[in-house]
Amino acid sequence: MSSQKTYKIAVIPGDGTGPEVINEGLKVFKAVTAAEAIKYDLVHYDLGGERYKKTGDILPDSVLAELRKFDAIYLGAIGHPDVKPGILEKGLLLRLRFELDQYINLRPVKLYPNVPCPLKDKTPKDIDFVVVRENTEGLYTGAGGVLKKGTPDEVATQESINTRKGVERCLRYAFQYAQKRAKDKKLTLCGKTNVLTYAFDLWERTFHELAREYADIKTDYAHVDATCMWMVKNPEWFDVIVTDNMFGDIITDLGAMIQGGMGIAAGGNINPEGVSMFEPIGGSAPKYTGQNVINPLAAICAAGMMLETLGEEKAGKRVEAAVIKLLESGKLKSLDAGKMGMSTSQIGDWLAANI
Repeated sequence: MSSQKTYKIAVIPGDGTGPEVINEGLKVFKAVTAAEAIKYDLVHYDLGGERYKKTGDILPDSVLAELRKFDAIYLGAIGHPDVKPGILEKGLLLRLRFELDQYINLRPVKLYPNVPCPLKDKTPKDIDFVVVRENTEGLYTGAGGVLKKGTPDEVATQESINTRKGVERCLRYAFQYAQKRAKDKKLTLCGKTNVLTYAFDLWERTFHELAREYADIKTDYAHVDATCMWMVKNPEWFDVIVTDNMFGDIITDLGAMIQGGMGIAAGGNINPEGVSMFEPIGGSAPKYTGQNVINPLAAICAAGMMLETLGEEKAGKRVEAAVIKLLESGKLKSLDAGKMGMSTSQIGDWLAANI
């Protein structure tokens, strides 16, 4: 039974197939919140490519001010074939992450039953770890510039910004997450200390300092290239991995592939003290728009993550349990769009009925 709090949730269906997967996510969300007596208010926003094409608006300041007052944001997908790549991603996704200080990107990498894994002989017991990625610093701050552009003497610089505050709060979140997850109680720092000697010296020193506060957590370190190798060869070695923005971006896509593809990968952009945003990892897949063939499981899992992060852990676990039940049933023939043996809306209906 939930507390009597009413959660305010902003819904941004976004572009392409985003509205379709969000629709199914909300079906399941409504079923589980009814079952758990959780109160909520949903407010829809039309941010994305269509609005930008009509008005030139990406994220008006007035809308950003409104979003600050919500408990969570539920996002479909951003990316429109008629809008140059980078405009919506920077103007909407990155701006939301930075302005709302969503300094953690949380990516569970979990292989579910009956999901084909590209790794030989690996099963759900082998692939079950979480990547905690720093989400507001590093190479993605946009620090740098260009000199003599378009000439043979052109110089381009892109700087990785790492602050003690930013690094420490990300690492602390990861230590606490490893404690709460209570699986192997192991935290791996993923970096490149042998080459990126300034940035990762800060990460490594802070990691070892904090480790003294979390004596129950085993710690280890792996270079990012070795992490990629071991995620393929021995994914069972990992429990929680913590890393910077750039490396986190890369290894979580590898993680999505070993857990069965983008169709089941969900993520959260977390501000533990503020507004967090939850989304499927895959893009807007515009070629499938309106066909009712896109896989909504990642969006549905993102809704489950949203509930867990809001403190409604029982409801979040019920969403995951329903997804596992569907996969174990064998009704779903594939996770690939158009090959699932069920339509987008049939998946949402089944899960809502079996919550």
